[in-house]
Order: sequence, then C-alpha cells, then structure tokens
Amino acid sequence: WRLVPPKLGRLSRSLKLAALGSLLVLMVLHSPSLLASWQRNELADRRFLQLNKCPACFGTSWCRRFLNGQVVFEAWGRLRLLDFLNVKNVYFAQYGEPREGGRRRVVLKRLGSQRELAQLDQSICKRATGRPRCDLLQAMPRTEFARLNGDVRLLTPEAVEGWSDLVHCPSQRLLDRLVRRYAETKDSGSFLLRNLKDSERMQLLLTLAFNPEPLVLQSFPSDEGWPFAKYLGACGRMVAVNYVGEELWSYFNAPWEKRVDLAWQLMEIAEQLTNNDFEFALYLLDVSFDNFAVGPRDGKVIIVDAENVLVADKRLIRQNKPENWDVWYESKFDDCDKEACLSFSKEILCARATVDHNYYAVCQNLLSRHATWRGTSGGLLHDPPSEIAKDGRLEALLDECANPKKRYGRFQAAKELREYLAQLSNNV
Repeated sequence: WRLVPPKLGRLSRSLKLAALGSLLVLMVLHSPSLLASWQRNELADRRFLQLNKCPACFGTSWCRRFLNGQVVFEAWGRLRLLDFLNVKNVYFAQYGEPREGGRRRVVLKRLGSQRELAQLDQSICKRATGRPRCDLLQAMPRTEFARLNGDVRLLTPEAVEGWSDLVHCPSQRLLDRLVRRYAETKDSGSFLLRNLKDSERMQLLLTLAFNPEPLVLQSFPSDEGWPFAKYLGACGRMVAVNYVGEELWSYFNAPWEKRVDLAWQLMEIAEQLTNNDFEFALYLLDVSFDNFAVGPRDGKVIIVDAENVLVADKRLIRQNKPENWDVWYESKFDDCDKEACLSFSKEILCARATVDHNYYAVCQNLLSRHATWRGTSGGLLHDPPSEIAKDGRLEALLDECANPKKRYGRFQAAKELREYLAQLSNNV
C-alpha cells in the first residue's frame, strides 16, 4: 500500500465500502429468503440437486442419503445469496450415517460452472429438437448419449474416442475398466455395457463427455493406492467425494522439513502415474497448487481435481507399435509467464511408451523456481536452508527437471531428485 498514491488508496477503500454496503443491502432485502435458506436443508431438495434432469445427470447412487437429510451444508454454504462467488460450484458439507454416529466432512461438486451446465442443457436440446430449451428427460434418448442403448455389448473406443481427456486415446482395456467399476449402477463389476440400464448408460456417457473426473476416481480408486480423492456417490448433478484436507497452496510457507516431504510425495505421485504394474500411464494435464490437498493427520498428498487426466495404455502402444513408439519423449519447457503453464501434445502422449510429462509438470509448476502461483514464484522448495543452498545440488536437479539442458536429462534428474528428497525427508 505504500506504493499506492493517497488518492488512489482512498478511492480503493471507498469502492470496497460501497461494495460491502451493497452486499448488506441485498442481504436485508432478501432477509426472509436468507433466513429460510439458513434453516432449510436444500441438499434434500430434488430440484436443488437437479435430480429432475436425469438421465442428463451424473448418477443417483447417493440420492437416499441426500433426500433423507444425511448430507448438510457447512455454515455459509447454506446461503444461496453467496452462490455468485462460488464460480466452480464446489461446496463443503457434513455427512453422517445414523448407525455410525458423528459426521464426516465431504466435498460436493456440480462438475462445472452454472454457465457450463446451462450450455450442456442447450447442447442436448439443440441436438435432440433443434431448440435451445426442451424437456431433458425426453431429449436424452435422441442424442449420441443414447446410441449405445439396447443390447449393445461393449463400450468401444470408436464410440467415445476424443470425448474428453480421459478417452482421448482409449483402449478397450481402459473402457472395460470404466464400465466394470462404474459406481452409479447396482450391477457394477461387469464390463458388459448391456448389463446397465439405458438411463445408466446415458449417465455414464454424459459424465464421460462433460467432466470425466468421477470416472477417473472410480476407475483408479484410492482404496487401491491411487493418489486420488475417494469417490462417494452422486445424486442428480451433485457429486460427493471425501474431504482430503487443506489445499497444497496453504503449505507454501510451511517449515522446510514439511515442504521437502510434500515435494518428495509429489515426485512419487508423478512416478506412480507414469510407471505402474497396470501399464496405464495417467498424465496430469492441469497441474497447480489448487489441484492437490494434504491430509491433516497423515500428511498425505492427494489429487483433488482429476478432470484433466489423459490415460494412455502402454500395453496397447507396445502392441500396435505406432511410429517412434519406443523413442523417449521429452516435454518442452514452457516459459509462458503465466500461472500453471504446460506444453504437451496429446497425440504424442498417446503414442509413446516412455514419457517424462508428469515429472515435467510437477517440477515446472510446483517445485522449481519457475513455478508461479497467486503472485508468488520460487515453487514449494523456495528458500532452502543455507547448507543446502550452498551445496547447489537441489537447485541443479530442479532446474534440470523443469528445463533440461541435456538430452533425456529430465528422466535422470527426476530419478535423482526423488532419491535426494527421500534422503532429506528421511523417507528412504
């Protein structure tokens, strides 16, 4: 503020006071509805959940819990007047089973902004009727989301390829996994699409096209060791996942030892998603401090935004042997002067067996001096202790991992960085 001229400073304060006054006036004008929204549990309201839009929705497996009042908003989440500030449509709530006693925190997502959801409705209606508004229940069977209804046996790559990052280059093995683990059906466990109801198939395909995050969480579940938040269920257009903890950003100025441990975990996540026994490479196309969270008790780093995850089947790549499939692919450093920049080719990610994308994404956007977020720079490992800074090894490894100077330098730097961080954090 010392750099702001006095007149501009007074003007800014006046504008803030005016905005606050306007908000108070709105609250007074809406006081009856304000009080009502505070007292009423809208998460038990079918229309608020947009259950009426099914099968143009994300599922119904948690509807009993919602409609029975077992899920309630936390504090300010009850005030609909504040929804205009909640652009991402993400809410915090409490959930409790009568038999368990007590409540646990959950995160609720509509999987898109109000504008994106409105565009989805318009798109469905235009494809079905040629008009921007319609009855979604009648329109859905007349769209591509119903093309696999009836006695279709399998969900095949030709039907959905390119619909979203998850299926930019799907293999039959991946799609069988999606169907077999689909949690919004009572017949989960079968890879046969014909075992799902027509409405369930439409919900599955719509989720796959609009925002496949629930399908990523279901197909690569935390219960099996994958670093994603746990999927709980859905009702209409409200999806529930477990609350992990504070976002990674809140640890930006944590003690050095804590930040080293978090950095080591992030590199381990990059390795796990790149090389695993299942031979699926999960490439993170959107990497920022907001997309990770840290458990308050175990300190474990978890991915909490999995919308932009591309899955490549390494087994299929080795089988089909596309051009240059066995040539190691190095991601190009992107110094774009913006937050969370990444440079990649989806086609190459889908066609190479050895790729350094995840190491590049974590090093450039989270750990190294090139990482910028919310006006800061220096990355999670900024300001190391003097003895580590003087040694220079950490800075050299981070620089080579983010912007390699040698051919295939990032692969080696990522390996050495994981080992070095493990030593620093005693995670050997």
